Amino acid sequence: MNIKIPLAVENGRLSLTGNLKESIDLFLELLLNTPRHSCPSDPSFGFVFNNLRFEIFNEDEGVVYNSDRTEFTENDSALYEKKLSGSSRNINTFAAELKDAITTYERRLSNVNVAMTYMREERRTYITIKGVIAATQQEYTYSTSIRIWN
Repeated sequence: MNIKIPLAVENGRLSLTGNLKESIDLFLELLLNTPRHSCPSDPSFGFVFNNLRFEIFNEDEGVVYNSDRTEFTENDSALYEKKLSGSSRNINTFAAELKDAITTYERRLSNVNVAMTYMREERRTYITIKGVIAATQQEYTYSTSIRIWN
């Protein structure tokens, strides 16, 4: 059984779901929507793209400009060189950052691949996560989108 997210208590216990795909979907949604450094028990948890929501986005180049925020570490400064569109096969994309977070925190998935596509007209980034559910060896796909600021 898998814990439902958001957490809910029913009959003195955490709510569970018998649907493995639903549980993974909910966890990935949590991971995508949590800014990195916002979880005191594990500052690395989350998707770093959400930390950049107040930065200036360059639609022509598909990158985020650095407005000299001091909360980032030296390693995080490389985020400003990453492309919004691309796949996790290219290390210079946010898709690769998301893949790293998924492989670290969602152990129920293996062979994870992430694709992010920015649609300028819609000001949205479409995200597709593919992998294999380790326990059942079934193909897994999760799709969502993030609205881009500006």
